[in-house]
Amino acid sequence: MSKNSLVIELKDAYNKSREIFTNARNKNNNLSDINSLNENQHIAHGLSWYATYVESLLQLSKWIEYLESNNRLTDLEEGIAGVGAGEYCQQIIHGIPMSQNETIRPDELGIPKEQIEDFIKITKSLTQRSTSFEKNRVMSLLQQSIESGIQPDDGLDETYKEIKNQFKRFVDEEITPFAHEWHMNDDYIPLEIIKKMSDLGVFGLTIPEEYGGLGLEKKAMCIVSEELSRGWVGVGSLGTRSEIAAELILIGGSEEQKQKYLSKISNGEIFPTAVFSEPDIGSDLAHLKTRGNAKGDKYLINGNKTWITHGARADLMTLLVRTDSEKSDHKGLSMFLAEKPRETEDDFFPAKGMSGGEINVIGYRGMKEFDIAFDNFEVPKENLLGNEEGKGFVHLMSTFESARIQTAARAIGVSQNACDLALQYANDRQQFGQKLINFPRISEKLIMMFAETMIVRQLTFHAANIKDSKQRCDMEAGMAKLLGARVAWSSADNALQIHGGIGFATETPISRVLADARILSIFEGTAEIQAQVIARRLMESANR
Repeated sequence: MSKNSLVIELKDAYNKSREIFTNARNKNNNLSDINSLNENQHIAHGLSWYATYVESLLQLSKWIEYLESNNRLTDLEEGIAGVGAGEYCQQIIHGIPMSQNETIRPDELGIPKEQIEDFIKITKSLTQRSTSFEKNRVMSLLQQSIESGIQPDDGLDETYKEIKNQFKRFVDEEITPFAHEWHMNDDYIPLEIIKKMSDLGVFGLTIPEEYGGLGLEKKAMCIVSEELSRGWVGVGSLGTRSEIAAELILIGGSEEQKQKYLSKISNGEIFPTAVFSEPDIGSDLAHLKTRGNAKGDKYLINGNKTWITHGARADLMTLLVRTDSEKSDHKGLSMFLAEKPRETEDDFFPAKGMSGGEINVIGYRGMKEFDIAFDNFEVPKENLLGNEEGKGFVHLMSTFESARIQTAARAIGVSQNACDLALQYANDRQQFGQKLINFPRISEKLIMMFAETMIVRQLTFHAANIKDSKQRCDMEAGMAKLLGARVAWSSADNALQIHGGIGFATETPISRVLADARILSIFEGTAEIQAQVIARRLMESANR
């Protein structure tokens, strides 16, 4: 087959899958309001997963077409795309896993048997690219390439390649050799590492130059977050604190607030933390209960917050509270830029009106998690974001696109780490007189891990590109996060399986990667929340 044939096959698969999905969405147009979506979540979320797979085929097509047009397409990239696309087409035909024990099947969405039969005919050549034989062949190509020091071409231009290589060197030298020890000891990310990250511009990547940042695109943020997370997801996630805080200030802050905080966030002088979640609230932030009552030139904060990442070490809290007690929904919420001292040896929260404790976690370490109780904690009025009450939820929602794109990027890093560890172990480990990599099912697991990681990477780049063009991308960001979290967990789980018993030992890095991967489908909106967001957008577009 010529390389051109893959592009044609991918486009044909995309066009037909889009047609199938559109018909399915139209047949389920009764899901046009929130009550219907809630009552029919299996179908609604199934549509979200089908839409995500359709978009995956499109982005694979664009990736391969780009490589081909720039004379960069090799048998390796063609093989990876074929393996991934062929498998996803098979799942479109037979059923897409929404979780470990939930599958959405075509007939549940009202997709006629005839349409599926047409899709089978159209994708026959493409699905042949994901047979057991082809998976083992492509894995052999990948192994040879990596042994030669060449990674699959992810389609980055020279500028982005240099950014990626710069952070790859940093991670390989400063993070990877020490990450597991930090995890095992439940240590903070060392301050000297944070200083080096600051010097590399991690905390000011997307902050405009006029406020002390580098003024780079969200795509650059994706590349950096992926590489840092490949070393240790905690390190990759540290930048998220700054990203969320900076975007909140840029979107909703006054000029005085921008001048005061952005340069300090960018240079690492200020460690921000997001203080949003509450006990019994979870993702339902519109109904949080923590209060902020105006009194003279300050607000008094009362209530409880939980799952506060880097909370004790942070200097600045982006604090979401209810300032209008007469409104029980999102309209009564406001955002504060609340300053606090860092922890001491004796006290996590040495500030009047603050107390709390650490939440012990199985993974996602390095910044630590905390509960915080506020008892008449004082915040000056000038620290109300934008100097306007009632805008907190709107401001927060505007940051979710970036946060979910970055979470998808972190998932790619975790998945890539799992791929690398599994490949290394499969090459090193001898069983029954031969390397593990030579056993077909081991090889097949590995190539699917690499293929799915590439799919999510292209989806995430796509979402970032839309964000950089100043367009709405909550659906695309949700797709990247939804699939990325599943792939990270799948890669980590399969990598541990390849390791066998030793992988279950805490001394082995893959055990850490598995624990780290699990959080990705929970924070920044659970997998179910992502599917709900996508479904709402899909039905909105159908009813225009």
